[in-house]
Amino acid sequence: MSKLKNKVAVVTGGSSGIGLATAKKFIDEGAYVFITGRRQTELDKALAQLGPNARAIKGDISNLADLDHLYATVKAEKGSLDIIVANAGFVEIKYSPEVTSEHFNKTFDTNAKGTFFTVQKALPLLNNKASIVLVGSCVYLKGFPQYVTYGATKAAIRYFTKAWAAELKDRGIRVNTLSPGAVDTPIVDGQFKTPEEAAQAREMFAQFTPLGRIGQPEELASAALFLASDDSSYVTGVDLVADGGMTQL
Repeated sequence: MSKLKNKVAVVTGGSSGIGLATAKKFIDEGAYVFITGRRQTELDKALAQLGPNARAIKGDISNLADLDHLYATVKAEKGSLDIIVANAGFVEIKYSPEVTSEHFNKTFDTNAKGTFFTVQKALPLLNNKASIVLVGSCVYLKGFPQYVTYGATKAAIRYFTKAWAAELKDRGIRVNTLSPGAVDTPIVDGQFKTPEEAAQAREMFAQFTPLGRIGQPEELASAALFLASDDSSYVTGVDLVADGGMTQL
């Protein structure tokens, strides 16, 4: 199949989880994909799975110099860009009384500031009729305890989508949000102190989900492919909520 034949994509946070599954899906559909991540060892593992149509660039989206390096590399090697999947994010669960300035800043620096500049700095490279997919979260649609800062950053991402869809419409650039529910990725493990706690959380998330299970990265990758490809050529500014019905029913 070749829904993305000859397209050039950037997938931030592409070394694991939804990002890695998305990069695989895009490559299978004919794209060349640049992935980013903060850990070189994880990037190397991902690149071994992705093969020759991928390039891994170490970087943190909250560091603007790292973003400059990313896009300088894209420009030097490919000249322009067709797709951005702004997937990189940070989650650390805390009740409001526990939130520190450090936690607040890290959450907003990565999820809000980092996502904003991931897109802003790419604008000169984006071809007309490009597609931008911002990975949000269904969390912002509800009042989930302990996710107060995380959910707020995802609400910001939802607004970025609407504003950019309006700003970029004259270039035919489409901008959409993909809001996952609970998905079986390493980010779940990172929220809890032990593997047992993470397993219990997965069971709890499944119970909250009308479909009776948590999602798989490949399912979100398929949704990302829809938003990135011409299959969604008449879609912009939307929030595609892929959460098994958790926030919808």
